[in-house]
Amino acid sequence: MDNNNKIPPTGGCPGSASRQFEAPAAQQSNSDSSTEPQPSQLAQWPIQLMLVPPTAPYFKDAELVLTADCIPFAYADYHKDYLKGRPIAIACPKLDNLQLYVDKLTEMIKVNNFKSIEVMVMEVPCCNGLFQAAAMARENAGVELPIKITTIGVRGEYFGTKEM
Repeated sequence: MDNNNKIPPTGGCPGSASRQFEAPAAQQSNSDSSTEPQPSQLAQWPIQLMLVPPTAPYFKDAELVLTADCIPFAYADYHKDYLKGRPIAIACPKLDNLQLYVDKLTEMIKVNNFKSIEVMVMEVPCCNGLFQAAAMARENAGVELPIKITTIGVRGEYFGTKEM
């Protein structure tokens, strides 16, 4: 069997293996930067909340960005404005079990000494469940932790950030 196709020793999908990437080098170009492809600012894998390992080294002492799945599609400058230099976890509170999010986030908060969590939600009401999960997890963990909520419109508009 080809070694590249083996399932990791922990079992499951090889795509779920935890990875950390180097930050992309700054691009220098004499041409108009708007025509140059911008490098991804993603520095980890996986990104889905239910798949991220709570003890991954990139979470330690970090500013976590907990992002609704739709945000990077609606907000064009997501990588530059929010992702750069920060680990993420993405989730959809409408499609998944909120209690599972609360449990996972509680564990992550307990073991990582987060500096803060920024919860990014869409303007639609169901998206606020993501903030509720983070707030309940902070309470369950018994930790003083700043949580910000940033709201983005369905057309990509920035509606503001509040600390909660």
